[in-house]
Amino acid sequence: MNEHVQHNRTHRGRRGRHRVVAAVATVTAVAAGVLAPTTAFAGGRPDTVQQSLDALVKDDGLPAALAAVKGRDGRTRNYTAGVGDLATGAKVPVDGQIRAGSNTKTFTAVVVLQLVAEGKVGLDSPIETYLPGLLRGDGIDGREITVRQLLQHTSGLPDYMDSPELSDFTTVQYRYFEPRDLLDGALAQKALFPAGTGWAYSNTNYIVAGLLVQKITGRPVGEEITKRVIDRIGLRHTYFPAVGDTTVHEAHPHGYLPGTPGAPRFDYTEMDSSMAWATGAIVSTNTDLNTFFTALLGGRLLPAAQLAEMRTTVPADLIGQGIRYGLGLQSRPLSCGGLVWGHGGTAPGYRTRGGVTEDGRAATITVTTVPGEVGAQHMTDALDAALCR
Repeated sequence: MNEHVQHNRTHRGRRGRHRVVAAVATVTAVAAGVLAPTTAFAGGRPDTVQQSLDALVKDDGLPAALAAVKGRDGRTRNYTAGVGDLATGAKVPVDGQIRAGSNTKTFTAVVVLQLVAEGKVGLDSPIETYLPGLLRGDGIDGREITVRQLLQHTSGLPDYMDSPELSDFTTVQYRYFEPRDLLDGALAQKALFPAGTGWAYSNTNYIVAGLLVQKITGRPVGEEITKRVIDRIGLRHTYFPAVGDTTVHEAHPHGYLPGTPGAPRFDYTEMDSSMAWATGAIVSTNTDLNTFFTALLGGRLLPAAQLAEMRTTVPADLIGQGIRYGLGLQSRPLSCGGLVWGHGGTAPGYRTRGGVTEDGRAATITVTTVPGEVGAQHMTDALDAALCR
């Protein structure tokens, strides 16, 4: 799940695995939704962010889109378009909670790097040092995989999301998974390449990183993320779901899996997020994600040395857009110059794109179904427009 949905399945040719059982959908077919009116700045100049969200709903057929944008003036503006609940026609809540997907990886990476700063973990030590015997498989050996390679996606570990039991999310919506269950799905596959010789986005890396955090701290990874990150910078609308919690706590737009053509979408708002765990379980808001990445890049969560390591990137040849990947953090060039630093996330029913710039601008955009390739590109374009307007 999460970023892997686009990165691996689209760009490694693994399309079509998310079969949806349309018959269990209870949502009635509804048109793309009522668009929020396009706003304008002083002088009558159209608001390009609102126009972009309107287009995502109208042209790409997404149920809803919402955004939070902090401009050069330091003000945050929130936007919505579409319908928050296809069954009732309810409006999209302003800055509603969403499943943040792989943005969770950045939270997990921050905790690991805090442990590095505390001298409890060696960034270039083999994971075998801390979790002996955990990683063994066809071409997989934890004695050859470093902590850095896990965080950087250069370990060669295959993605547990490619295991057959996760080919249809509707069958596991409320199923509980132990982290070891997820890891076993990866270890049943062959290594993608010898550790350190390539780059491939794999959710498995952050399952192992979560197990590392728990081994070193003796506490659940969600608890460590809450204490060391969420509470530390006051993210009031962000949480790591407790075991068995399948709900989204505050006002939120519903998330949907796309059905077969002409069939209703499948409501996937509720889910047991154990299938994502340290790689993608967090629930947040667009504004809180902006606050998180701003605090991170501003040095409030990591010492300078560890933040520099996090920002040391390698090419991530995803879709030819100059994306580079560091340690749980990625950079993307902007059309107006400079880079946006963030991550992005995809969970069943939600996709998020966002990040911050060196001069403090920030934007996060979320849609309530996982768009196709064209819609995903339109989200990227919308993010660029929000930061470059």
